[in-house]
Amino acid sequence: MIRAAVTGASGRMGKLIISNIVAFDGMELSAAFDLVNIGKDAGETAQLGNLGVLISDVKDMEHVLKESSTDVLIDFTIANATVVNAPNAASAGVNLVIGTTGFSTEQKQIIETAVSKHGVAGIISPNFSVGVNVFFKILAESSKYLGDFDIEIIEAHHNKKKDAPSGTAMKAADVISAVLGGKDYVFGRQGLAPRKKEIGIHAVRGGDIVGDHTVLFAGDGERIEIKHQAHSRQAFASGAVKAAAWICNADPGMYTMEDILGL
Repeated sequence: MIRAAVTGASGRMGKLIISNIVAFDGMELSAAFDLVNIGKDAGETAQLGNLGVLISDVKDMEHVLKESSTDVLIDFTIANATVVNAPNAASAGVNLVIGTTGFSTEQKQIIETAVSKHGVAGIISPNFSVGVNVFFKILAESSKYLGDFDIEIIEAHHNKKKDAPSGTAMKAADVISAVLGGKDYVFGRQGLAPRKKEIGIHAVRGGDIVGDHTVLFAGDGERIEIKHQAHSRQAFASGAVKAAAWICNADPGMYTMEDILGL
């Protein structure tokens, strides 16, 4: 039985991930962490009934993870929190599944160094949706033939999302740029600057949009649009729990969703 812990256990994603852990055959909730609802049952907070797992203070993470014999920590919080949580979990010998976005290069390096130092397995992905990762694969293949087209990425999310552009939009740009041998990125446009052979990236924030990503390849007299739309956060939560099950059977090191999905 895989024992999984969750950070941000009182948040929307945290509660949904807990629900998916409970429903996943061969996995159980071992620990839950947050800055609020400390001492309350994580199952009751997620409206799943009493699970016998109390929400702990993140300050006690390393101790609680060891005491609960946790195998893997799933973290969908914010970059400044994850960059502290992840090394603490790795120090406790716990594998990592990280869906947090908005890391700086330095923050990502801190996490990867902790994974290497403590001999655990980890994955950092901007999106755990199976569909989005197939979307990346389609973009890579399409870019081989559409490199002369103008390329624009438009993403839309709810009005509570803190980082912009989204991690998924940035990953899409990186996938395309890698195929095309490197491209400059332009974030939004204003003024009279003419368009160059760059990748334009645009962020929309409004309402309760879960997540839309469109890549536009525009040529002379034609265009191709490749789009992924998330209808609910369930796509992210279920993918993260599947990744947690996979990572617990992996050798130490950093992995990607391409590894997990065989892409």
